[in-house]
Amino acid sequence: MSSEMSRRRFLRTSVTAAAGLTVVPSTVLGKSFGYTAPSDKLNIACVGPGGMGHSNLNAVKATENIVALCDVDWDYAKEVFAEYPKAKKYWDWREMLDKQAKEIDAVIVATADHTHAIIAATAMTLGKHVYVQKPLTHTVYESRLLTKLAAKHKVATQMGNQGSSAPGVRQVCDWIWAGEIGEVKHVDTFTDRPIWPQGLNAPTQIDKVPKTLNWDLFTGPAELIPFNHIYHPWNWRGWWRYGTGALGDMACHIMHPIFKALQLGYPTKVQGSSSLLLTDCAPTAQTVQYTFPARPNLPHVSFPEVKVNWYDGGIKPTMPEGWPAGRNMNDSGGAAIFYGTKDTLICGCYGVNPWLLSGRKPDSPKTQREITVSHEMDWVGACKESYENRRKLASDFSEAGPFNEMVVMGVLGVRLQGLNKELEWDGPNMQFTNISDTDKFKITKADNFKIVNGHPTFNKDEQDINAKEFAAELIKHNYRDGWKLPDMPK
Repeated sequence: MSSEMSRRRFLRTSVTAAAGLTVVPSTVLGKSFGYTAPSDKLNIACVGPGGMGHSNLNAVKATENIVALCDVDWDYAKEVFAEYPKAKKYWDWREMLDKQAKEIDAVIVATADHTHAIIAATAMTLGKHVYVQKPLTHTVYESRLLTKLAAKHKVATQMGNQGSSAPGVRQVCDWIWAGEIGEVKHVDTFTDRPIWPQGLNAPTQIDKVPKTLNWDLFTGPAELIPFNHIYHPWNWRGWWRYGTGALGDMACHIMHPIFKALQLGYPTKVQGSSSLLLTDCAPTAQTVQYTFPARPNLPHVSFPEVKVNWYDGGIKPTMPEGWPAGRNMNDSGGAAIFYGTKDTLICGCYGVNPWLLSGRKPDSPKTQREITVSHEMDWVGACKESYENRRKLASDFSEAGPFNEMVVMGVLGVRLQGLNKELEWDGPNMQFTNISDTDKFKITKADNFKIVNGHPTFNKDEQDINAKEFAAELIKHNYRDGWKLPDMPK
């Protein structure tokens, strides 16, 4: 009997111990065993997994639940759909949020630029954390809206300019804030984009819409025009209805170290210039100059008025005096050059590989949180924290929103260049102050180039545009019927 009692006592103790293991705090198991308890996993939905969304999903899938996938092109997204067989699949993100609103914790938005804002804004009003590919939005107004909605709903947000979480951007900031290069009054930037077609007239041919593509849903809030294969997939970036050209595609990577390190806000002036400006498509090459007013000084450096120049389409800025012979200015897709009163600082696209033209390697203090996980996983961590204790992300909307306003302001400068004047900008009120009700300019449609009797000729159809009305629509789009943004919080 004594032996039987001992055996039973042993079994009860073993069962109790085993049961105890199932309720060990996930934080203990996570640190010791790399384990995430099911209750600690985010339920993530992705809109646009056929494009950059696939890369974003790859960064989070090891530890989180992927519960829903939405794409307007099921052929383009078929490999991702196959990779996540348990995720529910949708054509329309509105249906996805309606049917799985209670289940979804966070949404990754990786669609064409013109639909970023409406998807992210709707998700935030439902209390969902959002990760949005760059550029954050298509317009200035949309950027302001997402900034305010993020603050109102207290959700974790991140724009997909992944270099902002990398050490290069932190190094640029540390050197400038420590006064290592002195005052900066001039910055040059450039990218090697576009690598997709730009400078084109709108096609006249109407192509049959593939069965796997919902063209109406791809169009979303924009004007619905006939489908042509030149727009989709991927090449939509060069078309104004859907993308923001090379500037919108890459400035969020290349200009972010400037915006952050120089603590920029709203520009006060902008002017653009480009190769032939057409009605529907971004030009093959363009330059933009922004002017920013003086900002409050830091202990070791002052921030006077600064001009920031952008170049793309194969155009680079002039090399600064003392540039090492034979060194390629293009690093990972572009560069930023800070001209200081003490030294010149250069970094590549994404803020990579910062260096000083003098050859010095300053030992300045580190001033920012070091991020040791991916840009996406840092966002995931913030999603799991309370609003009061949430980590400050490298590109949350409190910073990414105002920064993206700067980026798309460059698009306005290019598209309004026909006014032949530097545009003056009232940032708080999102309006130009030196465009009158009667100002007009011309946009060209040029095609059918021929040589006649030794002379070049082409059809040139110039449209007379009311500048104020045109600018207002670029600042805040008029969405087509059936599509509406949430109201701007006060």
